[in-house]
Amino acid sequence: MTKPLQPSLAKPRRRTARRWIKRGILAVVGLGVLAALVYAWLPKPVIVDGALARYTPLDVVVEADGKTRVRDRFVVAAPISGNLARVELEAGDPVADGVIVARIQPPDPVMLDDRSRAAAEARLAAAVAHQRQADAAIARAKVARAAAARETARIRALLRAGAVAGAERDQIETSDELAASDLAAAELARAAAVAEVAAARAALGRGVRGGTDKVDVIAPTAGQVLRVVRDSAGPILAGAPILEVGNPRDVELVVDVLSADAARITRGAFVLLDNWGGDPLTGRVRRIEPSAFTHISALGIEEQRVNVVVGVDDPPPALGDGFRVDARITLWHGDRVLAVPSSAVFRDRGRWAVYVVRAGRAELVPIEVGHRGRLDVEVTAGLAPGDVVIIHPGDRVVPGKRVVLRS
Repeated sequence: MTKPLQPSLAKPRRRTARRWIKRGILAVVGLGVLAALVYAWLPKPVIVDGALARYTPLDVVVEADGKTRVRDRFVVAAPISGNLARVELEAGDPVADGVIVARIQPPDPVMLDDRSRAAAEARLAAAVAHQRQADAAIARAKVARAAAARETARIRALLRAGAVAGAERDQIETSDELAASDLAAAELARAAAVAEVAAARAALGRGVRGGTDKVDVIAPTAGQVLRVVRDSAGPILAGAPILEVGNPRDVELVVDVLSADAARITRGAFVLLDNWGGDPLTGRVRRIEPSAFTHISALGIEEQRVNVVVGVDDPPPALGDGFRVDARITLWHGDRVLAVPSSAVFRDRGRWAVYVVRAGRAELVPIEVGHRGRLDVEVTAGLAPGDVVIIHPGDRVVPGKRVVLRS
């Protein structure tokens, strides 16, 4: 049976144990602080966004906005100057070929100023005087004609009795013919004087109105009224537009693009039409206008632009004239090309390159690019399908840098 330890020996041993426990705790804390400092000073991997190089369809497009227009638009204009009757047609009303769409009456006489009116009144007075003079001449000619006729009858009676010579008979008959001619001339002069009076009165606007005759304006084709330019009654000049007629189902799209893009567009190119208010539509390039025009952009830059006419495939009834439409004209299409996001491609020392994630590090890889789409770029050399490229590499991404893909 062992004897218990003496109290004088147990106390030093407990103090020694507590001392070693404290030292161990301090050592553990020191190692933790040291590990934390080492971890803090170690370079951390950069968190990046990645994308796979994959085979995918690729389209090279030109995006622009345009306006629809009716392909065959007919402007109905006034054939003569006159007074237009009120047009009862409204935009959207159907019209048949040859139907009357407007009526024009002859114009009323123009108003004269004081000087012109005085001159016209003087001409009227002169014409009336000429008419009266002609009436007097006719009266004299009729008296002379009657006297010549009586003398001719008397000479003929004496001639039958043998009381006058043949020469006197010829003279009397000649006088009768001259009197008849003078009467006819006087009647012609009176007719001319009457016409002068009528002309002078017409110049003054007396007894003359616009007239009741009307000129009917007919529709040149069947369709709908696209726009009424003039619907109120009143004076109108010859050639002034009245309304526009066309077929709203036969619409086309006019898109203005940069001249550099127009040079790459071909007839028959596929076009996607969107943002017009309905489902996306399709179309084909029908014509590229040969002449460009200058357009000032929103930034104040002069641009040379070209109108591209696009035919719409099966336009819906809701698509009307003058609608704004976003168009995407396809310049090139590939069914299966190796592509990466365009945000991963950048220029490095005069060549195209990307950062590829390999073994947890960023590797700078030069590539060759082909066609460029809206979001993707065709890679013709330098990458293989399945390679992970870094999107939007920042300044922290350098060759050999440890990277971690964002989950």
